[in-house]
Amino acid sequence: MKKQLFILLALLTLKGLAQEISAQELLDKSIAYHDPDGKWANFKGSFTIKMETPKRPVRTTKIELDFPQQYFKSSVERGGISTTAEWKAGQCTHSLEGSTTFTAAQAKEHGLNCKRTNKMRDYYVYLYGLPMKLKDPGTQLDPKVYTKTLKGKSYHCLKVTYVETVGKDIWYFYLDKTTAQLRHYQFYHDEAANDGEYILLSGEANIEGIKMPKERAWYMNGDDRYLGTDFLSQ
Repeated sequence: MKKQLFILLALLTLKGLAQEISAQELLDKSIAYHDPDGKWANFKGSFTIKMETPKRPVRTTKIELDFPQQYFKSSVERGGISTTAEWKAGQCTHSLEGSTTFTAAQAKEHGLNCKRTNKMRDYYVYLYGLPMKLKDPGTQLDPKVYTKTLKGKSYHCLKVTYVETVGKDIWYFYLDKTTAQLRHYQFYHDEAANDGEYILLSGEANIEGIKMPKERAWYMNGDDRYLGTDFLSQ
C-alpha cells in the first residue's frame, strides 16, 4: 500500500512539473490569444477611445495607425475643442480647430508639439499593443511565472522591467490561468513605496483581428483612488 502511494505521489509530482510553463511560453500563449494571426507587426487601422475622468470633460480620441508607413494620427475632442497631431516617417504636424495656424500660447495649452506627439504615440501603441509589445527590444521579462491575486481573483503573472534607456517602471501583467488572456496590469515607479497604478480590464473588442480590452479602469496602488476609465470602440 505504501509503495502504491509513493508511486502515485511521484506521478502527481511529475505531472505537476510537466504542467509548469516558463514566462516566455506564457507570454507566447497570451500573444497567440490576442493576436492569433500575427497582425500586430503590420497593423493598419483605427480605433476610438472615450476617456472619462472625475470632474473633467470627456475626452474622445481617434487613433489612426499604419505601421508599414510609420504613420500615426491622433484626433482629439475635449470640452468642445478639437486638435490633431500627425506623425509620418519622422515628421509631425498639428492643427487646432482645423487650422494649422495657432499661437505659441495655444500650442502650449493644448500640447501641440512634436515631443508630446511622440510621447502619446508611444503611449497608445504600447497600451493597445499589449501583450505583443512585451517582445520589443529593451524588455526584460522575469523568467519566473508569479501567482498574484487582484480583487479577490488569482492569476498567472508576468513581471517586466526595461533597460534604462527604455523605461524605469516595474510592470506586472495578470493573465487568465486557462486562456492566458490579459486581464489586468499594474506598474510601480518604486515597488517598495507601493506607488504607481493598477488597471482593471473588462470586455473585449476585435480591432483588425486583434483582441483588445474594451474598458480600462485606472486606480492608484497606494489608496485605490479611482482615476478614470477608457472605453474602446472602432
